[in-house]
Amino acid sequence: MSFIIGSKCVGVCDTACVNVCPVACIHGPISTIAEGAEVDELREKGKIGDKQLFINPDDCIDCGACVPECPVEAIYDDEEQAIEDGEKEYVKKNYEFFDVNLPNVYK
Repeated sequence: MSFIIGSKCVGVCDTACVNVCPVACIHGPISTIAEGAEVDELREKGKIGDKQLFINPDDCIDCGACVPECPVEAIYDDEEQAIEDGEKEYVKKNYEFFDVNLPNVYK
């Protein structure tokens, strides 16, 4: 299991979480490897819209450094917590963004 970024990140894309991640596993909203580098340009162009950041479930080491840094409290400790809060769609989006198979238990 890994940390999950939920719906509160949509349209915000604050990269404070990216800056503290020790394994550089937070990416998006477009690139799966750019660590949020495109956020500033999208924001300047007014194109953040419905975009969000994502945590790569294969790379996340579950350290939790990102959680207190998120100004909108969009990061869940794990998939189960996100689903309990009605964020199942965002669990799927996090996995799909990195083309990682969603564990059967969350489908």
